[in-house]
Amino acid sequence: MKMKPISKPSNTDTAKPNYTFLQKQSSGCYSLSITSNPDEEWREVRHTGPVQKLIVYPPPPTKGGLGVTNEDLECLEEGEFLNDVIIDFYLKYLILEKASDELVERSHIFSSFFYKCLTRKENNLTEDNPNLSMAQRRHKRVRTWTRHINIFNKDYIFVPVNESSHWYLAVICFPWLEEAVYEDFPQTISQQSQAQQSQQDNKTIDNDLHTTSVLSLGTVDSQNTETNMSIPKKMCKRPCILILDSLKAASIQNTVQNLREYLEIEWEVKRKTHREFNKINMVDLCPKVPKQDNSSDCGVYLLQYVESFFKDPIVNFELPIHLEKWFPRHVIKTKREDIRELILKLHLQQQKGSSS
Repeated sequence: MKMKPISKPSNTDTAKPNYTFLQKQSSGCYSLSITSNPDEEWREVRHTGPVQKLIVYPPPPTKGGLGVTNEDLECLEEGEFLNDVIIDFYLKYLILEKASDELVERSHIFSSFFYKCLTRKENNLTEDNPNLSMAQRRHKRVRTWTRHINIFNKDYIFVPVNESSHWYLAVICFPWLEEAVYEDFPQTISQQSQAQQSQQDNKTIDNDLHTTSVLSLGTVDSQNTETNMSIPKKMCKRPCILILDSLKAASIQNTVQNLREYLEIEWEVKRKTHREFNKINMVDLCPKVPKQDNSSDCGVYLLQYVESFFKDPIVNFELPIHLEKWFPRHVIKTKREDIRELILKLHLQQQKGSSS
């Protein structure tokens, strides 16, 4: 499903659609100027009284639409932590609007509630089978989340994680593989992309490479420098759990272990066989990524990591993986406003659709 753009005015003297957001003069007040029609008056979306639903995304008749209210817009103010509604809304938007058809087919995004539900503290009174292992109990809480999908047919599983009010992203990559494999680069990948990947692969491994498992990366013979800097002939697909954290404020060991145990039980359910997921066949990696420079933008960075993954995906999982320059900082500076503008634009579109 693709969003329909607001139609442009046919009169050349009329300004193109323009969205102007005033600074908030009172709590929860946002003003939106629409100039596609010169006679159209200012419209305001206010959170000054009852909570009002602005949009459902994706809209009916698509199932599973998420409601976004005027209250949710509050967390898009500078200095506020993004809430789970905004996180889930924008992730839905990215997979429906920004990802290529190929990546959509190869990817699955869990709701921000998935990991929270997987790891919530259990009430012993509600556990109906005390013989279940802890991993089985955790899996039971989320077993219905994949009733219509087999994640082992996917290459990338995105898991938003919130711990102690800090957002970060886990990406389970190639869960169907048991070891790294090397393949020819597909023809859809440009020579330039391969060359850029080659430069990434041959960067010096410094002492700050944040990998949480001991990996043998080997050494590069100086006599082979010219060969190594050439365009790589093979790309690596490596089963791993990428942790993309803009603050590195959380200890990820429990997170990756919980995800490995989830994969193990899910494999038994879907494949009807036993397979162990461990530090060797599902390694956890913390590549360098752009970092936040404040205490409140972790959710914004999480969303940008996913957006950048769809726009500029990792095509070679040979180590080390460097993502420091994945996106410029100014993208983050405008992201809150961009998301708010998107929600208000969708609000107007859905209003027009319901009144027509």
